[in-house]
Amino acid sequence: MVEADLRGRGHDTVAPDLPCDEDSAGLSEYADTVIEAIGDRTDLVVVAQSLGGFTAPLVCDRVAVDLLVLVAAMIPAPGEAPADYWTNTRYEEEVREHYDDEIALFYQDVPHELASQALKQGRAQSEARMHEPSPLQAWPDVPTRVLLCRDDRLFPAAFLRRVARERLGIAPDEIDGGHTPALSRPKELADRLEAYRTVETPD
Repeated sequence: MVEADLRGRGHDTVAPDLPCDEDSAGLSEYADTVIEAIGDRTDLVVVAQSLGGFTAPLVCDRVAVDLLVLVAAMIPAPGEAPADYWTNTRYEEEVREHYDDEIALFYQDVPHELASQALKQGRAQSEARMHEPSPLQAWPDVPTRVLLCRDDRLFPAAFLRRVARERLGIAPDEIDGGHTPALSRPKELADRLEAYRTVETPD
């Protein structure tokens, strides 16, 4: 829905499917997949959500990118394995409610039919790459925005504010809603992305 909105505004978009269900595919292969999908496109804005935060800076290291936007995303440290993120960021110390139901955790503000469809279209997630240290050596030299969701049950606002400050030295911008604003607030998210692009990459 966000892609359709952005295309309607005259932007080109690409949303590659990462090889998340392949045990042989690690973070480098994830970045390869994105870069292959980018092709010869230029004037790039890379947008990453959730675990995609581990792939996005690797892409920005290898292609010319005007802007990186992290939406309710993990913010990796150089050399960090995704499985170590929770301990390294002191996630368990955060005051938060615990949810065993996937819809309650990820899609609490998404229309039920759409949330159910999202779950059905989900793919198996290989655990193999979760313990692979990231090949990231330093955060890429590219303007970076962090957009948190105030009602996110996976990454509570206080948690993401702290991690963004500690790891990137920036204060996140904020949007209403839960962990998946692309489904619950697609137009508002598209508005934010276009506004970021206008500020960071003026024509």
